[in-house]
Amino acid sequence: MLSFYYYREEGNPLPRVAGRSLVLMHRGVLSDGDTSKKKKNGSGRSVTTTQDKVPAYQYNMNFEKVGKCIIINNKNFDKKTGMGVRNGTDKDAEALFKCFRNLGFDVVVYNDCSCAKMQDLLKQASEEDHRNSACFACILLSHGEENLIYGTDGVTAIKDLTAHFRGDRCKTLLEKPKLFFIQACRGTELDDGVQADSGPINDTDANPRYKIPVEADFLFAYSTVPGYYSWRNPGSGSWFVQALCSILNEHGKSLEILHILTRVNNRVARNFESQSDDPYFHEKKQIPCVVSMLTKELYFK
Repeated sequence: MLSFYYYREEGNPLPRVAGRSLVLMHRGVLSDGDTSKKKKNGSGRSVTTTQDKVPAYQYNMNFEKVGKCIIINNKNFDKKTGMGVRNGTDKDAEALFKCFRNLGFDVVVYNDCSCAKMQDLLKQASEEDHRNSACFACILLSHGEENLIYGTDGVTAIKDLTAHFRGDRCKTLLEKPKLFFIQACRGTELDDGVQADSGPINDTDANPRYKIPVEADFLFAYSTVPGYYSWRNPGSGSWFVQALCSILNEHGKSLEILHILTRVNNRVARNFESQSDDPYFHEKKQIPCVVSMLTKELYFK
């Protein structure tokens, strides 16, 4: 089990481990896939395409591009917010940049964004032409509260950022997966942990419909459950991002996304624990939270 000194994500630091913070100012390069081509069958009545071979229960990834991945990395905050510097977040941003680039995404990192800047970035991204892309991903690294995320100058509702990609607003991503990964606190509670733990698995099914629900095909992967702190190591980054990148690097092109995130949950729950001279913050645990409105299985292969 790994034991370190950590920061809580809302800005009040615990004793810290010495570690350098890296500045990430890169832009990713997209690795294009093969464009599927139609093949004639005799008289031309019917054609067979790569897309036709994709199982009905899987998202079609046979597009020219995997898609765009936006990383918003907020480290420094205005004094009026009361939020401290998020040391270690550049480690997260660098690891995520490499990880999602290796999956084929066109990755762009934006550092220290205000609330208005975050809104503008995601609104502009939603208005781009995604017809040649298989999906879209956004990663938010910041302080947070339940349902809220901090810009450098204050808080904004997460739903206001993600709503730009609803099916009725972003038509070129309709029926395509929209993935949001959020590393931030969601409250002030601390998880003491227990000797053994387990949880139920809930499946939801939907009947075939002629219309697509506007909230369909979203996935939200939160670093922690509602109401709880999220932990970050100044030297090596956050627990959630460390685990996410590790599992994606190992299994990102073989496992389905929910299987990947289940393994992330397992690794965070079992491999990480806080250590502090303050008993209130000593030996605390964390469990990520996945909220899926995906309508098909998603494989990055």
